Amino acid sequence: MSKKNRYLLPIMLVTSLFFLWALLHNINPILIPHLRKALQLDDIQSSYIDIAVAVAYFAIAIPAGLFMHKFGYKKGIILGLVLYALGALLVIPAAASRDYTYFLLAFFIIASGATFLETVANPYIAVLGDKDTSEQRLNLAQSFNGVGAFLAPIIGGQFILSGIEHSPEELKSMTAIQLNQYLQSEADTVKMPYIVIAVAVFLLILLFLAVKLPEVKADDSELHGAPSSFSAKVLRHPHLSWAVVAQLFYVGGQVGITSFFIRYARYVADMNEKDAAFYLGSIAMVGFMLGRFIGTFLMRYIKPASLLSIYASISIVLVIIAVTFDGNVALYALMAVPFFMSIMFPTIFALGIKGLGEETKIASSFLVMAIIGGAIIPTVMGFISVFSGSIQLAYIVPLVSFLVILFYGLKGHKISAEIK
Repeated sequence: MSKKNRYLLPIMLVTSLFFLWALLHNINPILIPHLRKALQLDDIQSSYIDIAVAVAYFAIAIPAGLFMHKFGYKKGIILGLVLYALGALLVIPAAASRDYTYFLLAFFIIASGATFLETVANPYIAVLGDKDTSEQRLNLAQSFNGVGAFLAPIIGGQFILSGIEHSPEELKSMTAIQLNQYLQSEADTVKMPYIVIAVAVFLLILLFLAVKLPEVKADDSELHGAPSSFSAKVLRHPHLSWAVVAQLFYVGGQVGITSFFIRYARYVADMNEKDAAFYLGSIAMVGFMLGRFIGTFLMRYIKPASLLSIYASISIVLVIIAVTFDGNVALYALMAVPFFMSIMFPTIFALGIKGLGEETKIASSFLVMAIIGGAIIPTVMGFISVFSGSIQLAYIVPLVSFLVILFYGLKGHKISAEIK
């Protein structure tokens, strides 16, 4: 069997995992306003969901990399799936008790599982084939992450959001029993979706147990004097250290843009939560998915770093419009941003690990740790929204993110002479 055919089934199976962490990240824009309503949270408190997810990535990425380094790709995938399924099941008692701490714990465990999956899947896809096309291969795999990105808000909007939005005055007019019944009915809508998720993930575990995955080692010959041990010294490479910074700002910007989208749509266009969820899923995140496929195609003709710079520049212009205009002009500008965000994560990732040989595994861990940006930037946005009274003004923060990404595409990605 040729190497290409030998890798086909593993690539297909591992690519399926990209859907799972897309589901985690892209159902949050539904959960944040929903739990804000069901648990009576403010914008800062509701952003703790993103913090729980991002902190899990930061805390678990290095252990995941060490686990993968010692036990291999397959066992890393299986452990990640087990954690993901257990976290999904914990959402059930969290909803029953309406205890926000339990919700945050459940999301932390789900995100811990997703951290294992991302730490394994991204470098695994990158090394399964020709190193010269690693950016294209990773963007193609991440395109299926885009499928999850557009399906998650639609599914969440249909099965989690009730569409019932009471004003503060209406809530105050309710009796204690009526208010409790209403809030519990809102919390209970999350139970069935997470039961389905847990069952699906357990089925995936059985599939991965049954299939043999090849253990692939990156070629150290291209990296002069590099240790093959699991060491933080990998950050001595400027193109990787800048990739970690760029990834932190990218993930924070992406999470911030989508997590507050429903609130933003209400603020600038007076759109209700159901319609906003539909716009996010069926337009903005469809654009995200298509952007990945189109970006993968364009990389045949445009260097990945150049395309990254072009997309970052366009995103900057769109966010400026979203911050300075009102109504549909602002809303449509923000909905266009995910198309141009689409290639950023996989392209930064692939450029960051390029030429690192067996150090790819530890480099992957640091790039996954950078997802802590998903805790920092939405929290900053939450503070700006609360203290300024404008969720629209908070979108200045993702604007800064795209400026950092533009720098990486223009200069930060360049590989030092020692590993060329």
